[in-house]
Amino acid sequence: MNLLNQTLTLNNGVEVPQIALGTWQTPTAEAVSSVRFALDNGYKHIDGAHAYGNAKGIGEGIKSSGVNREDIFITTKVRGESKTYEAAMDNFYQELKDLDTDYIDLLLVHCPTPWRFFSRTDDKRPSFYEENIQVWRALEELYDKGLVRAIGVSNFNADDLQHLIENTNIKPVVNQIKYHIGYTQDDIVSYCEANDIIVEAYSSLGTGRLLGNEDIKAIADKYGVSVPQLCYRYPLQKGHIILPKSVHEEYILANAELDFEISEADMATLDAIIIE
Repeated sequence: MNLLNQTLTLNNGVEVPQIALGTWQTPTAEAVSSVRFALDNGYKHIDGAHAYGNAKGIGEGIKSSGVNREDIFITTKVRGESKTYEAAMDNFYQELKDLDTDYIDLLLVHCPTPWRFFSRTDDKRPSFYEENIQVWRALEELYDKGLVRAIGVSNFNADDLQHLIENTNIKPVVNQIKYHIGYTQDDIVSYCEANDIIVEAYSSLGTGRLLGNEDIKAIADKYGVSVPQLCYRYPLQKGHIILPKSVHEEYILANAELDFEISEADMATLDAIIIE
């Protein structure tokens, strides 16, 4: 079974490929080659962001691949620092130009706050509720114009989501959050599931911290797969979208070779791991 063809249905009816090539920290030149290689080898979903600064490379990789634009799902994001209607619009149109495309499949608000506030604990973090409503108004307008096929958020907690849903017209289709073995943000996931919002899981390797975990390695060995493959299979099997990132051809291929089933008992073992 080719999991690169596997899709989930967003709450507006749009089909989204469950495996995307992540492009965070991918330099422009490497974005060209990695995106082209991924698309030519079956990937259908590319995840980017205005903040990544590599949209021109992604766009060139798409153009130079042998894949038609309508067969590719492009996600990008409005900057966390862009907290006005005008700034969100500027971000979008710059991405549209740099990607050299007529539309975006999925546009996200990258962060509920500017990044300098995001690492603060909830009781010390400014909410930016009203600012996010203005940003969302821009995304809703782009959606209504047909320039984006779906709109969502990233890094939003349950309160951020609830305030947005209660004060706007269109519900987010996804929430892209940090999610990996040992750090599953169950409260946010539960809220998303209760509100028909799909979770996209980034940082599946825990920014590399999971690679040396002996418990995870033992389970990976049991299935004859690598630790990264087990780490990507875990959120995939939970029903989330995954965003494996690599610029190396062998890993781009391996990261999508996830056609194995983790047993219920082993999933429970992985669920019990705690990694801060």
